[in-house]
Amino acid sequence: MTQQHWSVPETEIVQQIRDRLDGESTDVLATIVDVEGNAYRRPGAKMLLEAGGTGVGSITAGCLEDELLRVGDEVREGGRPKRITYDLMEDDDEDVWGLGVGCNGIIEVLVEPLTETYRPAVEAFFSGRDVAVVTVLGDERERFEQGDRAYFYPDTGSLQLPDGSEATDWPADELAGPATELATRGNASTVRIERDGGEIELFVDGLDAPPELIVFGTGHDVRPVTTFAAKNDFRVTVVGFRGAVELDEKFPDADRTVTTSPASVGDDLDLGERTHAVVMTHNFIDDQLTVEACLDAGVPYVGIMGPRERFDRMLDAFDDDGREWSDDALASVYTPIGLDLGGGSPFQIAHSIVAEVLAVSNGRTPRHLKDRAGPIHERVEVGAETE
Repeated sequence: MTQQHWSVPETEIVQQIRDRLDGESTDVLATIVDVEGNAYRRPGAKMLLEAGGTGVGSITAGCLEDELLRVGDEVREGGRPKRITYDLMEDDDEDVWGLGVGCNGIIEVLVEPLTETYRPAVEAFFSGRDVAVVTVLGDERERFEQGDRAYFYPDTGSLQLPDGSEATDWPADELAGPATELATRGNASTVRIERDGGEIELFVDGLDAPPELIVFGTGHDVRPVTTFAAKNDFRVTVVGFRGAVELDEKFPDADRTVTTSPASVGDDLDLGERTHAVVMTHNFIDDQLTVEACLDAGVPYVGIMGPRERFDRMLDAFDDDGREWSDDALASVYTPIGLDLGGGSPFQIAHSIVAEVLAVSNGRTPRHLKDRAGPIHERVEVGAETE
């Protein structure tokens, strides 16, 4: 397995799954469904095991990926899912799996054939719709088989089978609460539900639609921002205002490019609470009109390139035009843009910008992990019946 295939963004893994569903080969999907102790990745992390011995994505720091390729061949041949436990705790005797990994955790992985039952997940993901993928891990009543699947959509509160029909035999009422929370937060957890004298164990994998980053500007400093943002799972749009630049060619990492005018930003772009904006046109009037549209739309992050004094001058211009916003609205403005990482090169600046956007998107206050109490990764608790 190559470094290039191991380190791809999550959005690319989902895109690869979508592409492979349209192919003729039989591929296998490995998903972490439970972690005890510490691990590199949390439940929901995925790896696509392709026919031919290659893999895309990662569920560890490289400890198990080659082992999973072997298991993937077995699942591909047998046609049935396998749930496997890997104990990566430190061991003074033999190297774990012959690799000496010692991750201080126990990982459970569901390895299953990739079939059409997974298509609703990728379609929802790329249409901007949150969804919870509910997969049966075990059923004491033996009414469901391991790998059976349904989908919960928070926007409609419906639980559906892969063919779109209502999942009438599933515990929809018991799943509604945890599935909604996991889908909207993009987290995953195992849920155990007592029903009709037996326990059904379900893995609920929340796929929240990827956040959107809109970068306003077409200068040379925009491309490093789009590169880092794309690798951090943002859906990136680059907006140009003059129309003389071949935007698609100049910004290959962007998901799309748009040419418009500063006065039409609010009409031509879908701005809202899931949008993050980086304003770096280096033109004061263009920036002012863009910031105004973003604030009017309630964009939660508006990063502006330039010194703080420049934004103070912009506020004066807004005041002259009779425009003003609440303190809560202005709190979404970040200028000077980026985290204080001490770097000054174009890629170091881009790194600080995307790091700040990522922190805001995840609701985090940037700080050293050594100063963080408790685990690095968030532990999900969604109800009394959920682990």
